[in-house]
Amino acid sequence: MILASASPRRQELLARLGVRFRVVTSSVREIGAGVLAPHEVCLANAGAKAMAVARRHPGALVLGADTEVAMGVRVFGKPRNRREAVAFLTELAGRTHQVITGVCLVCLDRHVRLSFAETTHVTFHPLTARQVNAYVRETDPLDKAGAYAIQDRGEWIVEGIEGSLSNVIGLPLGALREALRQLPAEVRPAGWTG
Repeated sequence: MILASASPRRQELLARLGVRFRVVTSSVREIGAGVLAPHEVCLANAGAKAMAVARRHPGALVLGADTEVAMGVRVFGKPRNRREAVAFLTELAGRTHQVITGVCLVCLDRHVRLSFAETTHVTFHPLTARQVNAYVRETDPLDKAGAYAIQDRGEWIVEGIEGSLSNVIGLPLGALREALRQLPAEVRPAGWTG
């Protein structure tokens, strides 16, 4: 199996399933929010990443994923700078938002393509400007959708979640396990007993 992502969080999560995989990143430019609904953005980006790598490795099962943070139709991507990270977290404070991960599994030689999206609801504590600034100062919010990582001092900002924690981190393991079960046996990754 090939993971089409350089994300260390996705690598750690995928390793929990016991599958053998290697990482091959794609240079696909992600589409942003626009006319597509947030889950459609995630599915489109995951599919583009998986297909870009699958074209170079047509006999391999390739997994592409994309995670976005959304509140209504507003999508909070990765902040461009610390000021934008503060703005994102301030807007999310005291409210419930959705973390959506799109996943695409592709094996071109076997004509397999399976895509799905998982949504988890996350509620933030009401936060003061001081708390938001402390979180931004103490973490690295710039490479994270929504400017936060629940596994990195998440208790400072997150009041609760409804749904998959692994989805919020970047890969919905329960849904992925189910998707792998749907694949033909000859396409499933080595080491996976499902």
